[in-house]
Amino acid sequence: MKKKKVLSALLVTAMTASLLAGCGSPSNGSVQEQVLKVAAFEGGYGAEMWSEVVAAFEASHPGVTVELTIDKKLEDVISPSMKAGDYPDVVHLATGREAALTETLTKENALLPLTDVLDMTVPGENVKVKDKIIPGFLDTLATNPYGDGVTYYAPMFYSPCGLFYNAGLFKEKGWNVPTTWEEMWALGDTAAEEGIALFTYPTTGYFDAFTYATLASAGGADFFNSCMTYEDGIWESENASKVFNLIGQLAQYTEGTTVANANNDNFTKNQQLILDNKAIFCPNGTWLPGEMAAAPRAEGFEWGFMAIPAVNAGGAGCSFCWFEQMWIPAAAQNQDLAKEFVAYMYSDEAAKIFAKSTAIQPIAGVSDYLEGDNKLFYSIYDNGATAVMGGFAATAPVEGVNMMDTLCGTVNSIVSGDKTVAEWQAAVEEVSDKLRAAME
Repeated sequence: MKKKKVLSALLVTAMTASLLAGCGSPSNGSVQEQVLKVAAFEGGYGAEMWSEVVAAFEASHPGVTVELTIDKKLEDVISPSMKAGDYPDVVHLATGREAALTETLTKENALLPLTDVLDMTVPGENVKVKDKIIPGFLDTLATNPYGDGVTYYAPMFYSPCGLFYNAGLFKEKGWNVPTTWEEMWALGDTAAEEGIALFTYPTTGYFDAFTYATLASAGGADFFNSCMTYEDGIWESENASKVFNLIGQLAQYTEGTTVANANNDNFTKNQQLILDNKAIFCPNGTWLPGEMAAAPRAEGFEWGFMAIPAVNAGGAGCSFCWFEQMWIPAAAQNQDLAKEFVAYMYSDEAAKIFAKSTAIQPIAGVSDYLEGDNKLFYSIYDNGATAVMGGFAATAPVEGVNMMDTLCGTVNSIVSGDKTVAEWQAAVEEVSDKLRAAME
């Protein structure tokens, strides 16, 4: 994503065992040599921060050598050896990716419970892991995928998701930032007269956070959780219809080249549309500015960020809080040390290293490390937005059924007009029925 190690990824061994032996030893005078295999997805934050965190972990754990494999397509790197029985000890790989490796292992009950890690003391500190993590992050299907209160995914790098835009364009045009969908449609009509589209999106995958936020806004937390757990008829309900119809209307305001570029090769062309003032809003997470840092932009461009407007009149805007996940395979060979590494991820030392690359850990006080645009992005919940977290409950595998493909992947067909909203809604309910059956 290996009896054979795949070194097309970045293999980092920050210190050799011989060097570590000279860095100090436990009080009993001996150093236990251990090798920990860590596999990490290289996202928009880059690879360097992982190398630095590994070096810091090794420095505080004499005798430990970390073999770190990093790749943008981590699944392709680690899956072959896993199939052969050679597993990493720790994996940083979020749910929601096309290859769905994390979901597959979850459905196969192939992950190690991490609840005991939450009761561990953060290495180098005097606080338990569970007391370091921001409240709310451990009470969600995105950490407890079976809905049984047991944590299998450790929350990592969180990012409020919402709509990014060029605040400079609003200043130039004298436009007000919309707070309701009625105001959104009115702005879309006004902008269209100047040849500017209201909306674009990188790929349909970004409709997970967008849809989750609108579902929660439409029906509240209980309704959202019912959707995530495949309650019978939930996707045919009035609240669900509000969301499907809203996205269907938004499709009419979507920039014309979006669908053609909504893929892993060309998604930055869609993101570029808001930098060039060809589209106003783009759903994304806080990694977007860094991802587009070197891209050209219109004169006076200034990042703006807002929650998804409330679906119901008088309601609050919602922002889905997307976060990445770290987990330990049940077949990992070095589980105790793997748990120690996971606990270390919540140390101030690790958090400060990650924050330098704008990868923000969900720990108390992390905002103290932030500056510039990130202070704007991470203040969205302080400005009245309701936080939404969680995801679909894990089920036994159902051949040919993928909720994210049906719910989010169909958006391209809605925008292009190849499918109707009614067809889309019916297909989602059908998939939900099959997944509900797989839970029973």
